[in-house]
Amino acid sequence: MNGDEVRARASELPAEPGVYQFVARDPDGTADGERVLYVGKAVDIRDRVRSYGDPRSERIAGMVARADDVTVAVTDTETQALLLEANLVKRHQPRYNVRLKDDKSYPLVQVTSHREAPRIEVTRDPDPGAAAFGPYTDKGDVETVVKAVRSVYGLRGCSEHKYRDRERPCLDHEMGLCAAPCTGAIGEREYREAVESATRFFEGETGALADPLRREMAAAAQAEAFERAANLRDRLAVVEGFHEGGGAAVAAGDADAGASTDVLGVAVEGDAATVARLHAEGGQLVERDQHQLDAPQGEDRVAAVLAAFLVQYYAERDLPERILLPEPHGDDEVAAWLDAADVAVGVPGAGREARLVELALKNAHRRAGGGDELGALADALGVRRPERIEGVDVSHAQGREVVGSNVCFVDGSAETADYRRKKLDEENDDYANMRRLVGWRAERAVDGRDDRPDPDVLLVDGGRGQLDAALDAVEAAGWDGPDAVIALAKDEEVVVTPDRTYDWGSDAPQLHVLQRVRDEAHRFAVAYHRTLRDDVTTALDGITGVGPELRARLLGRFGSVAGVRQASVKDLRDVAGVGEATAETIAKRL
Repeated sequence: MNGDEVRARASELPAEPGVYQFVARDPDGTADGERVLYVGKAVDIRDRVRSYGDPRSERIAGMVARADDVTVAVTDTETQALLLEANLVKRHQPRYNVRLKDDKSYPLVQVTSHREAPRIEVTRDPDPGAAAFGPYTDKGDVETVVKAVRSVYGLRGCSEHKYRDRERPCLDHEMGLCAAPCTGAIGEREYREAVESATRFFEGETGALADPLRREMAAAAQAEAFERAANLRDRLAVVEGFHEGGGAAVAAGDADAGASTDVLGVAVEGDAATVARLHAEGGQLVERDQHQLDAPQGEDRVAAVLAAFLVQYYAERDLPERILLPEPHGDDEVAAWLDAADVAVGVPGAGREARLVELALKNAHRRAGGGDELGALADALGVRRPERIEGVDVSHAQGREVVGSNVCFVDGSAETADYRRKKLDEENDDYANMRRLVGWRAERAVDGRDDRPDPDVLLVDGGRGQLDAALDAVEAAGWDGPDAVIALAKDEEVVVTPDRTYDWGSDAPQLHVLQRVRDEAHRFAVAYHRTLRDDVTTALDGITGVGPELRARLLGRFGSVAGVRQASVKDLRDVAGVGEATAETIAKRL
């Protein structure tokens, strides 16, 4: 179809909410081989389809050119359109949609409900009544941990058929993996205590398993059983990293800690995206998983991935009370759906919730990364292998609340302790703002006022203009720290250096590591900008009883001042933990 054909077809479509599909047919014109190329939702189908007459990107233009027709399904509400779109994307897996590719079950650990001697095992389909923990993404790590649990606490892993009517212990007992409750080698009470100790580990108490393993390793080393000590050391490393410090980040302190919360992190590399989800209940991290999607092209790729994931993942699942994101998803229809479902969506800029988002991002990037990205970057740029990369970005709203971010990655992973941010002069000039930000970093380094090492590579979020501004600032300060100062432009994903421009393939590992740094610099800048913007524009200022902490909690729980304004006194009291008098004052003043 060309632009005129799309506009002509749009004029025949209803101006109602619903879903539209661009389809391609067999060469002979029959519908037998109809392929769905793209599925979209709209409040007004006619108006939305008409916009495809002037495609907004080369990717969408290619989709329109391949299409032979547009089919539609009208719905009663926008929410129905949203969920129908999610189902159709899952069913047809259209080439031009952002698709959740691996919406599948992940391994769990279950401790069965047998009264006499519960069994521990890895499963994807837990038994009714069993205590299930997970899901987890690395089955190898799960199996290592379960083996460690069995070696320390002697929990059985055999089936009921093998357990019943035994006269002597099996091979697992000889190998030190089972205390043999089947033959009475361990008493029921003692076995039950062992089960409780193992359960504490899966509930987040790492020391319940790590401490006895550490003692066993020390004893083996003292007895000069070095091979066994080495095996225990490797097993201990897996055990200590199993919960990844998430419990401390979630453990609580405010009224929202008990709410069911999902935290999402996104890593976009080339044509692929990874979404990591952390789930907390009662202030404790209880689930984590990762999902793969096709990444869209163009700007705001992370936002597009988030919007697609939210609908496709939660369309057939219970929504949590709160969702924390690394940046706004930018889809008004998704926002209306979540708002109607009483789900609070927040983009935290600092504090405990921001640490949770950082943990989710770390999980997403770990799943997405692979290969010697830093070595590939060194080869591509002709520099020594960069151990330390710093990224810079600027965020503002038409020249107001201008802020800069300075993030740091060491060996390809975020080093959040070395993140810095800077409030800049208010000016609606991206190049001047970048010059000030980089000048601030460079001057502090030259004067010895920055306690961080110089970066091997300084990455600017932007194109040639931003890079030239950064280079001017580096030269003016006389800073010779970085081996390379480069830029990565969002629109075309090309790397700009002082001498040339690199257009690496979307699967290039050196591009992936730069994208991670660039995206994190952007997220950190936007989060800081939003914090300042909310601080200066919120109508909550000046209300008796509302200080900075309560204001931040209200905005995080209800999403915006408008969300707080719509909340009832009961919601303010029950959901946000506000006192009765303060809740009534807020409702009256807003």
